[in-house]
Amino acid sequence: MAQPAIGSGFKYVLRQPSSYIALLFWILLCLVGTALTRHAPALAGHAIRSSIALVLILLMIGLAALITRKRPILDLGERAPERSIATRETILLVLYGAAVMVIGRIVGQHLFGEGIALHLNGSLVGATRIQPPTEVFTWAAWNFTLFALIPYLVFRLRGYSNYQLNLKSANVPNDLLVILVVLACSAGLDMTGPNIFQLTAHQQLVGGPLAFIIHLLGTDLPIMIFIYAILVPRYAKLFSPMTAYLLGAFTYPTMHLFESGTHYSTLLSAALSAIFIYLGLFPAGLMKSFLTFRTGNAWVHLWAFHAISPHVTVDTRLIVHDFNIP
Repeated sequence: MAQPAIGSGFKYVLRQPSSYIALLFWILLCLVGTALTRHAPALAGHAIRSSIALVLILLMIGLAALITRKRPILDLGERAPERSIATRETILLVLYGAAVMVIGRIVGQHLFGEGIALHLNGSLVGATRIQPPTEVFTWAAWNFTLFALIPYLVFRLRGYSNYQLNLKSANVPNDLLVILVVLACSAGLDMTGPNIFQLTAHQQLVGGPLAFIIHLLGTDLPIMIFIYAILVPRYAKLFSPMTAYLLGAFTYPTMHLFESGTHYSTLLSAALSAIFIYLGLFPAGLMKSFLTFRTGNAWVHLWAFHAISPHVTVDTRLIVHDFNIP
């Protein structure tokens, strides 16, 4: 039976304690991040920029909710097994993901001097060094294999269908409309900063498809499978709809805690790294989680708000830089 869920009404959201916990979490991030700017100049203005991004994300969520207003509210928890199994699968998957992240950090530092994260060095924010193609391909292969391919195959072998993994559309025309509208909004925002159209025609033609394929394997599919195909239905089984939605959003930046430039050697550096990641990526997590919960189709967020924008519109510049495409 379908339950109230995110997208079912503004009044519902206001009645949920988890909504206020998330708001308090964001306010604390902004306050602490601002207070610590003297220790990390990169945080200067980051809270303001991230808060502006959050407002824009909420506006796009409102637009997506308007487009999907006639669709039934889904209970994604129905796609997960009974609670005891869902609990065990969730715990094991979280432990597995944490292990892959830590091992990737160690392996990457040993091979390349920098850990393997869910984003390439310089993604969205600008590269601090040139990454050779071997490192880029290793990054993509590592993340695709360990965060996408293996989890997908394991859960398929456990008997879960693509529908139960949020990988099958229940309303193709409306999903396509959501993708086109959200993608247009997101890509339009990308055009306000450094983007693919500031490259030469040759760099666009060569770098654009290469950026698409590399990021599809290295971050888009891993995020979609690990969080929004497997974890999200289990969150929905174990928690209230709003809490499950916010956990889906929170998990996204959590999986990026080992991004390039993060340091955990001291308590201060760990706090600065975590604040920077959560301020920068929690808003995007809200959008990805909303699109999945509202449509029941994890592919929607991938095409609307990940694979093309920003990883082609913005990160083609990074790939052109790394592969020295003239």
